[in-house]
Amino acid sequence: MKTLLKLAIALSIYAVILPRGMRGSDQQAGGVAAPGQSAGSVQVDAKISAYQKQSGEVSGDIKAIGSDTMINLMLVWTDGFKRYYPDVKAEIEGKGSSTAPPALINGSANFGPMSRDWKASESDDFEKHFGYKPTSLATSIDMLAIYVNKDCPLESLTLAQVDAMFSATRKGGAEKEIVRWGDLGLKGQWAEKPISLYGRNSASGTYQYFKEHALFGGDFKSTVAQQPTSSAVVNGVAGDRYGMGYSGIGYKTPDVKAIPVDSGKGPVPAIAENAYNGKYPLSRPLWLSLNYKPGSTLDPLRREFILYVFSQGGQRDVVKDGYLPVTAKMAEKQLVKVGLGAK
Repeated sequence: MKTLLKLAIALSIYAVILPRGMRGSDQQAGGVAAPGQSAGSVQVDAKISAYQKQSGEVSGDIKAIGSDTMINLMLVWTDGFKRYYPDVKAEIEGKGSSTAPPALINGSANFGPMSRDWKASESDDFEKHFGYKPTSLATSIDMLAIYVNKDCPLESLTLAQVDAMFSATRKGGAEKEIVRWGDLGLKGQWAEKPISLYGRNSASGTYQYFKEHALFGGDFKSTVAQQPTSSAVVNGVAGDRYGMGYSGIGYKTPDVKAIPVDSGKGPVPAIAENAYNGKYPLSRPLWLSLNYKPGSTLDPLRREFILYVFSQGGQRDVVKDGYLPVTAKMAEKQLVKVGLGAK
């Protein structure tokens, strides 16, 4: 599934521009700039349909349990959805992606936002209960950024250096651990200063993704200060001149810098173009998981919410929250997974 998503993301090498003159409440011209891009340079694919309100009654409770990375995105989506259906209520809980699978299994949630794919053990457990696999929809694209304080003069990092700082096992090939800024080539007052490390807790999908892709499957050092939320990581680095941490690009603030990452072909900045063309090594889809029996018909609440997420309005919400929208082709593939869209 990961390989397929990388191929799907790579289909859209160039940013898409929303045409002017589009009409309707869900088709306003213009848009919000994606991370690292100038205003108007990355916007929602014009081929994605506007959301159409249904005449029948859509009501009930949206209960989402899962990713902290996606909690703001879920709030923006539900707020936008409730403009069409004010009787809908929403309860959003973001304690980490690992809380989504059990919530979908025990029925305490009807949506499970996740910043990583399901583990094999989680998927198998789900299948034992229901007789089919869980369904995950790639709603948007995130870049996991390596943040330093805005005053830090560091210009780039290799993945091996990232591993040598955060990992106790150094599977990235570094001969020794990196503990001081001088180990990264910084001079003067920086050289002897220890690097303060910030990261997520083990319940987080961001933690798991970073462990797999930046630490090459290795183990974290015990000195990494685990934080309960993505924003706490960024705030920690912002308040610590000698701090470094990892978090989603949607949490970037003026008090931190996202450092370009080199996976072997030169430093690549965490900007939209490099997520779409597959060059940034820590790009990932953000998933919306649900319990969907293949071949069945979704209830109106889940059906319409999913259609909203993959509409012009829902994907503008993605950009508004600092992430990257999917293309029309990617959106169509996700809708087909749950019996919506063209077959």
